Parts: sequence; structure tokens; C-alpha cells
Amino acid sequence: MENKTIKELAVELTVETTAICDNIKGRSVFVNQLLRSCSSIGANSHEAKYAQSKADFINKMEIALKECYETEYWLEIIYKINAINEPTHQHLQNKCGTIRRKLIASIKTVKSNPNER
Repeated sequence: MENKTIKELAVELTVETTAICDNIKGRSVFVNQLLRSCSSIGANSHEAKYAQSKADFINKMEIALKECYETEYWLEIIYKINAINEPTHQHLQNKCGTIRRKLIASIKTVKSNPNER
């Protein structure tokens, strides 16, 4: 999993989460929030690739990071209300954690290198 790009991991997370959420009934408020935040990670990191400036790139990646944190929150809620089992929850949280670490590393790298974009 570590050799995959942020976008690849984000797409996988969104596809897996969508498949799981399709089977959750009666929790549409939580499911909708989870799907929105989850899909936003990939959308913002993909959009960052086409940023107009270093500041724009950092902004998009920071939004993706915030969405990753939000996704972790909604996964926790979905788990706590027994809508998903522990192994599924752990798998998705681990994938979010990998994405989060990659986003943080990318943001730090760009911020520390004046020539990097």
C-alpha cells in the first residue's frame, strides 16, 4: 500500500467505502457525510496536481488532509453505531492513516522547498 500514490489510495478508499455504504440502511445522514468527505480527499489531491501556484497546491492538499481527518471521524461514528464491523473499520482507518501520512509529507516537502511544487 505504501508505494501507491495519494490519488490511487484515495480512489481505492472511495470505492471500498461506497461499496460498504451501499449496504448500510437507515443511517443516511452518517453515510452521506462519510461519502462526501471520503470522495473529497481524492478530488482535492487530484485538483492539486493542476494547481496554479505553490500556494494553490498547498491549499488543495491541506483541504484533502482536512477531509481525510473528517473521513476518519465518520468511520468512527459508523463503527460505533454498529453499521460496520471491527475488521472493516480497522482496514478503512488504516487506509485513511496511510493517505493522511502521505498528505502531511507532501505538504511539508512543498513548504520546506522553495522550488518545489
